[in-house]
Amino acid sequence: MALMSTVLDREEYVEQAYFFRTFRERVAENLPSQEVLASLDQEILTTTRLPMAVQFLATEIKHSGLLATGFERLGHYFNPFQAFVVRQAEDEKMRFSMSTAFVVLEREATYRANNPTRPGLFVYQFETICRNRLGYWDGLTAMSQDPFYDADWSAYLETVRKEVGVVDFADLVYLRSEYAVIEQRRKTRGFEPAVPMLFGEKEGKIAKASRGRDPLFLFAALQRQLGYPEVPRPRERDDTEAKLQLMQVKINELEARLKLMEGELRGQIDLSLFKPEMFKNDD
Repeated sequence: MALMSTVLDREEYVEQAYFFRTFRERVAENLPSQEVLASLDQEILTTTRLPMAVQFLATEIKHSGLLATGFERLGHYFNPFQAFVVRQAEDEKMRFSMSTAFVVLEREATYRANNPTRPGLFVYQFETICRNRLGYWDGLTAMSQDPFYDADWSAYLETVRKEVGVVDFADLVYLRSEYAVIEQRRKTRGFEPAVPMLFGEKEGKIAKASRGRDPLFLFAALQRQLGYPEVPRPRERDDTEAKLQLMQVKINELEARLKLMEGELRGQIDLSLFKPEMFKNDD
């Protein structure tokens, strides 16, 4: 059973951001994940626990072929949301690439290393789930287990998990903001909320102005106005590689056709080269 994660020191998150970025960049260069992990621990600051974690991930991917199981088994170091993001990226049914997942994790680690707030982290993680369609139930469950959130936030996350899709997300923010209390006190002197307010006045004002609109507009406004971390946008599909592969197939077919024609002229046809689809008219 994985141990509960804890809030780490700043230097851990700084090194995590470096790890996520470097791993992503090297895998993008077509280096095998096992090979990258086998050496990357040597580059990481040894006063942190990350080198040992990377070594464990290298062993885990060698045995299971998966990174997510390593993140989950290192539950005392990596938080549940990090493990959730990697698990969704490795799920073949999800349209969520490992490259995007590691950008998400890099930006989250960078944010955690620089005076994070609970509202900022909550919105970043929630937008990651929303924008990439990762699944609210499991995603919010993972968020609620993050030690960065206190008991009030864990209870709020449970409420969001039950109400998301039923209640406008802007209302889920506004109704738990200081701005909602200020407005209520204008109507009822001495009003005291029954639950703790988790968002500030500015967040509440932005959320109220975003009611009835796409939540992505609310996320963007919070990023512009309050400096909330920005979730990476899914990249438009680049068909260049697919086109190159198709061109290579066509070239191979043309070579086979030429060999058949040369063989026919010599009276030595190699029937193993014959494929009926080679002689269909191309669109």
